Amino acid sequence: MKVGMVASHYPHAAYREEFVSRVRQVGEVFRRTPGCLSADYWLSADGEAVISIVQWESEEASAASFAAIAAAGVDVAYDEREARPREIVRLVAA
Repeated sequence: MKVGMVASHYPHAAYREEFVSRVRQVGEVFRRTPGCLSADYWLSADGEAVISIVQWESEEASAASFAAIAAAGVDVAYDEREARPREIVRLVAA
């Protein structure tokens, strides 16, 4: 069953470019993982949020993508660079 994720991140303005780079790296690793159908990132129109939208062919493919992130050593830490907590919505195909 196809699954997905929409993640909204809210970096402080001083860290916005760095955060966009981090999200870009995550997307690159996700897209190289078998079973990842797409991994894109967007900026909200007001520029305050960086939004990741990812689709996988299965829950197993999703888990493999996250394992690949950990193995690649990509910085995904939530810390003081973000103004407020991330909002992550997991999706399943209807």
